[in-house]
Amino acid sequence: MCGIVGYVGEKQALSLLLDSLEKLEYRGYDSAGVALIGADGIKVRKTSGYLSALRELTKDAEDLQGTVGMGHTRWATHGEPTDVNSHPHLSSSGRVAVVHNGIIENYAELRTFLMGRGYTFQSETDTEIVAQLIDSCYRGDPLAAVQEAVSELEGSFALGILFEDYPWQMIAVRKDSPLIVGLGEGENFIASDIPALIKHTRNILRLGEREVAVIGRDCVTVFDSRGERVSHEPQRVEWDIDSAERGGYEHFMLKEIMEQGTAISKTIKSRLVGDEIALELKNITPEVLRKIDKVYIVACGSAFHAGVIGKLLIQQMTGLNVTADLASEFRYSYPSLDENTLCIIISQSGETIDTLFALREAKRLGAHTISIVNVVGSAIANESEDVLYTHAGPEIAVATTKAYNTQLAVLYLLAMHMASVRGMLDPNERKRLVASLRALPVQVDALLTNRAQVQHLASLYFNHRDIFFIGRNLDYALALEGSLKLKEISYIHSEAYAAGELKHGTISLIEKGTLVIALCTGSRLLEKMVSNIREVRARGAQVISIAQEGAPLVEEASDHVIWLPKSDAFTVPSLSVIPLQLFAYFVAALKGCNIDKPRNLAKSVTVE
Repeated sequence: MCGIVGYVGEKQALSLLLDSLEKLEYRGYDSAGVALIGADGIKVRKTSGYLSALRELTKDAEDLQGTVGMGHTRWATHGEPTDVNSHPHLSSSGRVAVVHNGIIENYAELRTFLMGRGYTFQSETDTEIVAQLIDSCYRGDPLAAVQEAVSELEGSFALGILFEDYPWQMIAVRKDSPLIVGLGEGENFIASDIPALIKHTRNILRLGEREVAVIGRDCVTVFDSRGERVSHEPQRVEWDIDSAERGGYEHFMLKEIMEQGTAISKTIKSRLVGDEIALELKNITPEVLRKIDKVYIVACGSAFHAGVIGKLLIQQMTGLNVTADLASEFRYSYPSLDENTLCIIISQSGETIDTLFALREAKRLGAHTISIVNVVGSAIANESEDVLYTHAGPEIAVATTKAYNTQLAVLYLLAMHMASVRGMLDPNERKRLVASLRALPVQVDALLTNRAQVQHLASLYFNHRDIFFIGRNLDYALALEGSLKLKEISYIHSEAYAAGELKHGTISLIEKGTLVIALCTGSRLLEKMVSNIREVRARGAQVISIAQEGAPLVEEASDHVIWLPKSDAFTVPSLSVIPLQLFAYFVAALKGCNIDKPRNLAKSVTVE
């Protein structure tokens, strides 16, 4: 959540900072600001609202000349989204400026302490406390001041810091919140995420926990929490600028929906060798997997919905007891974990704070851990015993699509691998499943080329106030994701229900004209789903069903049917989700919603 950018170099920084902040708008924000440092000290401009308001505020700002500066987009946590609560924040003396992502949990205690020392506060934020605390620790050495102050902070933080007395450098530090350093020639950068930097450099450093970087024009020096120098091997960003641009599409979300066939292909291609699965796990060996007696899948949001599908597939294929748990609940539910437990941690960004803390709890209790993430070198990837990257490429829209589908692809592979090493998957069955995986990208692309029907259905129903999704087994997991997509970007009230639970209260919500979207892709439960469709239609509902070709019972019972190509039950979730994504997209577009940056949401949730 929020976005940080910073620059130290020879160029005038203001325009660069504003452009880089624009690349981070997808993270979600409600105010923005910049701070530049020059011969006459630190100058700050900030405002509530979007970057357009900040551009307007700074367009004639001749006093904001400077080649060292930082910018911020804020998503309000402590204090409303007002001008005064926006970042950057200055200390009372004006000597220190700070931008901050995360939450300082002991801010009230620190505020009382600092007020006792004579500091006054202008805002309601926890971040202003950080600026004042660093100021109180400053005795001429910026690095020492930051390290002393950081040792007093509890919570999560990524900080960019300017000192008036050191106008040629910037300091950055992180704990439990993402922050990267970009390495250029005669210039260096900080940012919350790669898209802010890709125009300027492909070489990055990922700071470790509580590491502090002193950033100058020609060098970057990193220190650990003890003040010892540490070295990091720079990482090279391989994807190009075009991957982070819309490429002619009206929205990033539509572009990313359309990229799913290619993304899935990249995810599976190197991991299918003949009829074998080659995951290249370094620590979770076949011997370890053979000893596992239970599995937890832990994630948030859409990643959790992918995890529910993973739970059902792994449980079916291995016979293991598998639990899918929300990361925000996992630590507080007294999970029963030991050395024979495998925890599968799923996060697109690899920085989701609840998921990161769940991973640490699993490790503390002795469980084995595998993470499924998109971002190479992210905190969850680094702290897991093993990691399986999705290779989805950059995903800019807040509502995930291709990252979700590549998470499914990894879960298919992992389920097959676990079943194989545990002797539960015979060679002929493995060969059949591998063939279905190889066919999946082509099937996805074919389905995406025929999206006119979904667009038409969206035009019929986009004004509905309430929309319900129903399904059974894997289809219920897909219903959860379809409902989330719709509410995320269209703001329509939407709920997903297990179809077998309709009679236990939910059907009382159905009235004449209510739209119900029914997922009917599982042949084993098809007749039961048809019965559920007839139940809601008997009470006046209009029904859009999603089914595989060759299901006449569904067609007879429904108002409309979106047909999927005939596919293996194992991989059909990757096809089922596509019309759900497209329906949400077209509904939101017809309602005129801000599709890529829906209100109150952020791409990377780095606060609890």
